[in-house]
Amino acid sequence: MKLDMKSEMILEEYHEKLPLFERMKTLVLNLLRDCLDENHILVSGLEARVKTEQSLTGKLELKGYKYHSLEDITDIVGARIITFYSDEVDIISALAEKLFEIDWDNSVDKRKMLEIDRFGYLSLHYVCRIPEALCKDPEMPQLNQFRFELQMRSTLQHVWANMYHDIGYKSDVEIPLEYQRNMTRLAGMLEMADEQFSRIRKEINGYRRTVQSMVANGNFDEVPLNGDTFRGFLKLRPFKNLADKIAAINQGEVYEDNLMPYYNVLLHMNMKTIGDIVRMCNENAESAYQLALLQLAGTGLDIVTYSVALQNLCFVTILKKGYGESELVRMFNLLYGENDYHHQRAKRICEQARKINLI
Repeated sequence: MKLDMKSEMILEEYHEKLPLFERMKTLVLNLLRDCLDENHILVSGLEARVKTEQSLTGKLELKGYKYHSLEDITDIVGARIITFYSDEVDIISALAEKLFEIDWDNSVDKRKMLEIDRFGYLSLHYVCRIPEALCKDPEMPQLNQFRFELQMRSTLQHVWANMYHDIGYKSDVEIPLEYQRNMTRLAGMLEMADEQFSRIRKEINGYRRTVQSMVANGNFDEVPLNGDTFRGFLKLRPFKNLADKIAAINQGEVYEDNLMPYYNVLLHMNMKTIGDIVRMCNENAESAYQLALLQLAGTGLDIVTYSVALQNLCFVTILKKGYGESELVRMFNLLYGENDYHHQRAKRICEQARKINLI
């Protein structure tokens, strides 16, 4: 199909302004990436493109009558943000509204469309301009004049849109009603999954906030022991006093290390709540210190790891319960992987424990 004279002029202007559009694409991409990073938002995808000559030609062949100039075409430059969850689209759109000038008359929220077979197209489309406050280039004054399209959708919406486009839209053969019905059913399932993922994440985040509040308020017996609660508990520095006391044996310092590997040890010791850990500390801190005296006295070691406090607490608890050397070996295997040396180390700890009447 031959383009009319007006469309030919638009296409010619497009070629002239390709460097401008490439600059816009790069700038928009960088602005969006920086904005997401500053707000600590992780997304599934962030991309931008300049419409190809072939794509623009096809658009002009179909809808050239609508456009009087190149500036009338709002999607020469297009950017897309793909979120993990559908409710994040609103968060990102709010950031976009602060970042860019939005052409509200030409923007559309396709999520409000009610067609049951249009799940993949329930995107939020903003038509935007780059404000001069963000970037102004005297050599490219039209940088702030030409509009671009910003599309925001969830990962599942994006997957469906691509599949539907490939299976349905691009086909030259009309899809039979039977297949259209199956695709509509699938679209409904994906939409429900999208909503459920968002709901579950919201509930999990609420649970985490509740548990963190319980930890901060000291309601330890009500807090189940899991990775999140243990990590939150460690932020309270519960073993600091014991670690400082052990370091003082040789007037030393405490070296900060990671206590998260002890999570699996504590589970193996049948700890169920954070309160169980607190009781272990209260009941066995003095014995753990006495064991450290034997370990450090006469060594001149003036740097001890923060984890030595929890380590000795675990030693003492295991031995007081009568589990003995084999359970100490199992603890070392959980922390460091299997090694024959663990048997020697466990034997030495048992010998030290006898000297202070632990066993």
